[in-house]
Amino acid sequence: MYFHYFPDKNQNKIMNCSQKIKLDDIYRQYNKASFVHPDPLEFLYFFKDIRDREIVGLIASALAYGRVDMIIKSVSSVLDIMNKSPYLFLQNSDKKFLLQKYKQFRHRFADGKNLAALLYGAKKVIDRFGSLNNCFVSGLSSGHKNILPAMTFFSRELILSDNNPGHLIARPEKGSACKRMNLFLRWMVRKDRVDPGGWNNIDKSKLIIPVDTHMHKIGVMLGFTSKKQANMKTAIEITQGFKNISPKDPAKYDFALTRFGIRKDMDIKSLYDLNL
Repeated sequence: MYFHYFPDKNQNKIMNCSQKIKLDDIYRQYNKASFVHPDPLEFLYFFKDIRDREIVGLIASALAYGRVDMIIKSVSSVLDIMNKSPYLFLQNSDKKFLLQKYKQFRHRFADGKNLAALLYGAKKVIDRFGSLNNCFVSGLSSGHKNILPAMTFFSRELILSDNNPGHLIARPEKGSACKRMNLFLRWMVRKDRVDPGGWNNIDKSKLIIPVDTHMHKIGVMLGFTSKKQANMKTAIEITQGFKNISPKDPAKYDFALTRFGIRKDMDIKSLYDLNL
């Protein structure tokens, strides 16, 4: 005789409710502008015009790897050349001009050619669709469960046949977690005390959690995934875990939780003491 175990739905609801209470407490405590620095997100606060902000967000997220002090330095060096309006800067630029302006640029594995390719790809997308936002929405359907198809479309549009941004643009079709692209989308789609928003035509319930080493550990700790690799399948599993708790806004807790392990004064080990 075989016995089958059927999970108790009420038990799951109790567990989700308990986690939600603790996560909401962390959100209230740490999802504040005072906890942003140092974070590339802070650059978006200086640009009220959404045409500028989406370009800044793309740059800041693309360079969001490595030591945070180097990320801040690299993003600053890119934006300083653009003066007050990245949008107008790109409108008045061609590929040759961008290559010349950023020939000395270097951020870990990315050089000036990669950066110029990223910026030129953004310019061509804006020329064709009117904005980065319009391009992304063109790849999104109401029938899509999440933003993955739109993210794939968006990435392909940014990567031109004669352009090579290298790893600065995520390629979702290759199965990576696309942490930096999902981070960009969280910044642009959500709006609260931390995320500035601006892309108001995308349902935030379709966002995918930006999964890096920190969020992967947290996802395992919360019981949302048991996968050992932080790839796109893992990111979708972790997102579903958060969606069970916050269906309309699964990326809600991302910023607050990732302060643990990113900031020097917030140790990720202290999360274990909360018994999430």
